[in-house]
Amino acid sequence: MRSRRSFLRDLGVSAAALPLIGGLPSLGLANTPSSGKKHRLIVMFSPNGTLPEQFWPDEEGADFTLKPIMEPLKAHKDSMLILHGLSNKVRGDGDSHMRGMSCLLTGKELFPGNIQGGSHTPAGWCSGHSIDQELKSFFQSHEDMSTRFGSLELGVSVPDRADPWTRMVYAGPNKPVAPIDNPYHVFEKLYGSMKDRETLQSILDDVQEDLRRVRSKISTEDQSLLDEHATFVREMEVELANADKQKLLIAAPELEDGVSNRNDSMPKLAKMQIDMLVNSMVNDMTRVSTLQFTNSVGNARMSWLDIKEGHHQLSHDPDLNEDSQSKLLKINVWFAEQLAYLVDQLANTPEPGGDGVMLDNTTVVWTNELGKGNSHTLQNIPFLLIGKGFGFKTGRSLKFDKVAHNRLWMAIAHGAGHPVESFGNPALCEGGPLDLA
Repeated sequence: MRSRRSFLRDLGVSAAALPLIGGLPSLGLANTPSSGKKHRLIVMFSPNGTLPEQFWPDEEGADFTLKPIMEPLKAHKDSMLILHGLSNKVRGDGDSHMRGMSCLLTGKELFPGNIQGGSHTPAGWCSGHSIDQELKSFFQSHEDMSTRFGSLELGVSVPDRADPWTRMVYAGPNKPVAPIDNPYHVFEKLYGSMKDRETLQSILDDVQEDLRRVRSKISTEDQSLLDEHATFVREMEVELANADKQKLLIAAPELEDGVSNRNDSMPKLAKMQIDMLVNSMVNDMTRVSTLQFTNSVGNARMSWLDIKEGHHQLSHDPDLNEDSQSKLLKINVWFAEQLAYLVDQLANTPEPGGDGVMLDNTTVVWTNELGKGNSHTLQNIPFLLIGKGFGFKTGRSLKFDKVAHNRLWMAIAHGAGHPVESFGNPALCEGGPLDLA
């Protein structure tokens, strides 16, 4: 299938203007938030399972003690909801890493395909859309909840390749969404210049005329592609129309120059991405975002922690290997520290146009594709929720008995005022949304 870039080039758009289309620079600033109740969702992913004994509290209920991995988050204990016993019960093609990643936010099977992994059958992309995109569509369908971008997909050190191990966001069946892991590209998307907008408006005028001109000359099959591009153009026109009405509530963050997108830059890259994520939500550019650290089977070498081995390599070592366990603990604590930085920003930022702080209207979900790395289990997937964005009762550690994680996504949808009857595979939604009130 032709790309939008090729399509627009075929219509005669100048080469100089193409980067503006392909890169989607910011077409305006943010909507001024209303005073009504907001619901925001942020999903943070880190890979290769956790260390159960160092992660899960022993106690159930409100009186629980944080284990070492969660210690960096102790300031937010009262805002936590720890969910033990949620399992990814999606079966079918693909290995545990593939299903763990691409079925994590979708709760639905992978298509048959030719991507071979592990010792299991090969597979293709996921057959459904992810919960973040479900909420995006719901919010965007309501004028008082819609935002410029709908959702933002950010990454930190995500590989260039595209496969079920590197994608957790899906716009629909066979439609994986790649995270943007270059902070400078994110900055340009969010805060592009007025000159870019003016140039793009001129381009859109030309493209609309071209779309009308070619429609009568193409096949029915090509008309569906044309409709996709026409929708894309209409979305950009809406953003342009709102540009003059929108203002930033807080200025764009200042990024350090020249940070390369490489392994040893992960700490700086993470901070840059988190700063822009929070800024985009303060300015109501989006209310749905994902933050993906590396990927399933991610093998980052965390030299800043004095660890030379790759993360995935260490995760395969046996539990009796004390050196590997110690290093894995450091790695997981580091991920918790990144989460703590994100949550701190939300907890210390007043809610724009409303009462309290941003964390009062935001739920951050920290999760993983596996329950434990060396067993590749899809049971007891780590799910830690922080914040009160969906009305859940926080400050608790809850234990379930192998409940399908689809029911958590249903609960989040219901908490946003979107009472879905199922999400993902309907057979895995028996019992309805989790009762987290």
